Amino acid sequence: MEIIKLREGDEFIKLGQALKAAGLVDSGVVAKEVIQNGQVCVNGEKDTRRGRKLYDKDSVEFGGQKIKIEK
Repeated sequence: MEIIKLREGDEFIKLGQALKAAGLVDSGVVAKEVIQNGQVCVNGEKDTRRGRKLYDKDSVEFGGQKIKIEK
């Protein structure tokens, strides 16, 4: 499981940015495609919003990989 730490002062990270930060996609274009195609789950539910805000303790699944967001 990859852990993404929110930067000091940030309350959230957007879903597309989290996928890129974890190295699960190579670019924002790829992130947009996989999210819009329903391949990404946030907290166990499919989410097709690239701009979805992820907060502390949220989890993301894509391609058999998991990401956890932490402060």
